[in-house]
Amino acid sequence: MKIRSILLLAGVSSLALATGLSAQQISGGAADNAEIEAGKITLQPITLVADGQENVEATGGVVVTAEDIETLQPADVSELFSRDSAVTVSGGAGPSKRIHVFGMEQSNLAVSVDGVPQGVTSWHHTGSNVVDPAFLKSVEIEAGAAAADAGFGAAAGAVRYETVGARDLLTDGRTHGGRVGLSYGSNGRGFDGSLAGFGVYGGFDWFAMVHAADGENYESGAGLEMDGTAPATQGVLTKLGYEFETHRVELGYEYSQDDADRVIKMNMDLYGTGIDRNTYPLKVTRNTLSLKYSSTAPTDAWDPEAMLYVSRNEYWRNNYVTGDLIDPVNGSDFPNGDMDLESTTIGGVMKNTYTLGQGRITAGIDWQNDDYRVDNYGDHSATRTRPFNLETTQIGAFVQGRFEFENGIDLSTGLRLDHQRYTDWDNNSYSDTGASVNGTASYEFSDGYEVFAGASRTWLGFDIGEYGLLHARNDAFTTDPDFEAATSTNVKLGLNANRGNWTGNLTFFDTRLDGLGEYDTSVGYLTNADEYRSKGFTMQGNYSWGSGRVGASFTKADLTQNGEEVLPDGGTVMPIGDMATLFVDQEIAQYNMKVGGTVEWAGDLSSDLMEEAGFSDHGSYTVLNLHGEWRPGNYENVAVHLNIDNVFDRDYYERSSYVQRVRGTREIDPLYAPGRTVTLGVKMDF
Repeated sequence: MKIRSILLLAGVSSLALATGLSAQQISGGAADNAEIEAGKITLQPITLVADGQENVEATGGVVVTAEDIETLQPADVSELFSRDSAVTVSGGAGPSKRIHVFGMEQSNLAVSVDGVPQGVTSWHHTGSNVVDPAFLKSVEIEAGAAAADAGFGAAAGAVRYETVGARDLLTDGRTHGGRVGLSYGSNGRGFDGSLAGFGVYGGFDWFAMVHAADGENYESGAGLEMDGTAPATQGVLTKLGYEFETHRVELGYEYSQDDADRVIKMNMDLYGTGIDRNTYPLKVTRNTLSLKYSSTAPTDAWDPEAMLYVSRNEYWRNNYVTGDLIDPVNGSDFPNGDMDLESTTIGGVMKNTYTLGQGRITAGIDWQNDDYRVDNYGDHSATRTRPFNLETTQIGAFVQGRFEFENGIDLSTGLRLDHQRYTDWDNNSYSDTGASVNGTASYEFSDGYEVFAGASRTWLGFDIGEYGLLHARNDAFTTDPDFEAATSTNVKLGLNANRGNWTGNLTFFDTRLDGLGEYDTSVGYLTNADEYRSKGFTMQGNYSWGSGRVGASFTKADLTQNGEEVLPDGGTVMPIGDMATLFVDQEIAQYNMKVGGTVEWAGDLSSDLMEEAGFSDHGSYTVLNLHGEWRPGNYENVAVHLNIDNVFDRDYYERSSYVQRVRGTREIDPLYAPGRTVTLGVKMDF
């Protein structure tokens, strides 16, 4: 974006923030110009800004509510986002699943779990960093122009995962309780179990939950067993809170592990090569510890939040014999073996929210230090004598204002200033400082109808990309001396409608990522990639009749790099074409039942460029999933769930998965999604 555009956005942001502050001084307080309820500004549902936060769905984003999670009972992130066409998830085993929003992998969004930032995806054969769905309370995906307080590096938006806690599960009048869940599924799904205990005592509240799954490899709709896909999740989530006077502190710990035999590259299949159809031990773990502070008696001028956190992600595979594995392309030993990746993050954030007559202003600072280590990879890089170690450190200041004015205009706008230092494995250091600006405005031109427009320019610092790619580099590989900080620009505009029991949204989006990290073996550098772009539109609609609801969404996104269409080769940006979803939920009160279903559809994905590069056409697919819940009349604390996924046993592979490719004499097959899977489960609160 030109400097004049940056200055224009910054000027608009500064003017809006100043207008909000001066309006507060003139009005003498928020109570004179807005209705206050429980210390928050009560706004109309249609407005872009509500309760001091952007209306995510109103600008093309995605919200997975607690009700959605309870309805779907998702076993993995594919099922978690099955009702949202804007989000695609690649197939295969749980640790292989990669999440893309409008075709852009979630490393390009500011991802957080309970406010703790998550690192980049380590390797394109490893899945995105996400929390176990069993622990989730809700998910929000803010697509496009993200707010300044969403976090550092919000190139294409933000993803916020929230986990459950004691106060979410305690029933009225109770001070303690528990929940147990158990399910069994066909087609390799196997057993899945969880146990939670929670309570409050005096100023203390506590929550502890364990979850585990164990199964076998699943089969595709055509009956092909997909090796290395057996469920093997284990996880722990604990929270301990204490409130005294007007203060609250909370200590949280989350652990997840997947330890099982997996194929060499978890998100692709080498059946066609004859190279290796075996599985090998693989262990993927994540640990996160956080300490949070907040006020239990906030005022208009003092509503603070502070957090410190440390997290570690590890990927480990043993060194197995490779001498009998021959690459048919060049006749050499196929380069596989041990692989050891590790990242450690330490950081924090401090912020305060000021309530004004027209809205809120949040200001604060955040910082983060990331250490990465990539150990040797089999016998592929014989000349390398040491592991790769690299480090990034970032510190930033931000301010974001969210306002509602009496003339029907709502505005969210903000600024960030960040400084980052990057030190590579050869002790070369790079440092730079950059500014980010954003603004989104809406205007309600008629009762229940509004138009909106938003734009952002985001400074991303030195993007290290998929650092796991260093696994196959030798000592000569280094960072480009001219390596620069990456940037992104976002533009979106659209229309919202809200007419009581139905809502609708149309959003046009255009996102550009410039200068992302690329491990270019042709020049022997970590260097800056050419510009990626995702451009298209998304539509959403919902209708409710009290005892039920129906919803639909459609997304069309064109993905390009340097003006040329992106190929489906597992990269950080993947073509998705046309996607649609349709869902229906219905409550049958007289039988204490809830039933529903979801339809997922994807259009054909093919082009001359794909054919020239050796990729097969990505065929269209339509998948139906059904679900139901029944609560026995005399046991309202017991819920029985029945899910039937892929009812018609379709043979397909999910969007953002590898597409079948023939490269020389070497063939890469996609990892097909599970065929028909029936799961019966029960949950009991006590």
